[in-house]
Amino acid sequence: MSELFENYLACWNETDPTARRALIERHWSEDATYVDPLADVRGHEALDATIGAVQAQFPGFVFTPAGPVDAHHRQARFTWGLGPAGAEPLIVGFDVVVTGTDGRIETVLGFLDRGPG
Repeated sequence: MSELFENYLACWNETDPTARRALIERHWSEDATYVDPLADVRGHEALDATIGAVQAQFPGFVFTPAGPVDAHHRQARFTWGLGPAGAEPLIVGFDVVVTGTDGRIETVLGFLDRGPG
């Protein structure tokens, strides 16, 4: 499941729109859902727009692992940080991810533990 986390973060960190969309199509099911306190979206297009909006709001920030992956069956939970590369994250959250039988992400339930400021 650590590969799942790496692929997940790769999608969130890819700033080239074409490359990001290719990652999303490879690692997320077509009707995947993503829900956190600030977003509730379904499908590749909406997910891509959400990731792009986060990148625009926090230019130059990167998502990094902030703890181990805890996984069983087709679900995993992990903590991530968002901040300038090489610096202490300003935002920390954790996500629960459920995959399909093909290993692609079907559902993400996100939580924010610490925000900026």
